[in-house]
Amino acid sequence: MRNVHKRFGSQVVLDNISITIEPGKTTAVVGPSGVGKSVLLKLIMGIMTPDSGDIWIGDDKITAAHSESQKNAIRQQLGVLFQSAALFDSLTIYDNIAFPLLERLRLSSIRAHKKVLAIAESLSLTEYLQNYPEQVSIGIRKRVGMARALITEPKVLLVDEPNTGLDPLDGQEVYDLINACKNQWGFTGLVISHELPEVFQVSERVAMILQGKIIAEGTPSEMIASADPAVQQFLNGRTDGPIKIQ
Repeated sequence: MRNVHKRFGSQVVLDNISITIEPGKTTAVVGPSGVGKSVLLKLIMGIMTPDSGDIWIGDDKITAAHSESQKNAIRQQLGVLFQSAALFDSLTIYDNIAFPLLERLRLSSIRAHKKVLAIAESLSLTEYLQNYPEQVSIGIRKRVGMARALITEPKVLLVDEPNTGLDPLDGQEVYDLINACKNQWGFTGLVISHELPEVFQVSERVAMILQGKIIAEGTPSEMIASADPAVQQFLNGRTDGPIKIQ
């Protein structure tokens, strides 16, 4: 992202933000609720358009794509694990995983079937394939969301608030899942989160957004050692400090 600016009316959400996600590495973008983390994700996906600035995914500039077909061609490089896994309740787990293969890539049912079985085995989902999302735990639903995100073999995985609404054990399972999948598939990762320091365990780099700007960026160790009072307030969950609680 280079000099990306986004506002809604008089509210500036992202103020000339620049950030590079290194290939093969995972970067966590963190900050309090309402600072524009999800907006940043939607800009990368091409769901929203910045007011100014450029966004590249690999060598492709998604901000230069003017049609949905052009954006969709670039989006082939992306996989997304949404907050709640965003599964289709009316589809079985098998059909949820197969969906992007059949609808986006237009694979034959035979080829899709082989890929679904392979990734289900890798993520220990084989026994659940004929269940519906409501019939399995939230931890399994996250695994299904991961399978669906990775089945198209994306270069980049976007993860939106990975452990929102989960208890500590389920939340840790999701972080373990991200690390295990990264080791197996070797994707470049971007994780949006407000959970510190838990998200550090899946991140080589961290960038913190506040008031539309990246106020701190570095390794998890550098963030922990940061002298920035806003970083320390957010890291330690204090109510007193430069971050005002809305």
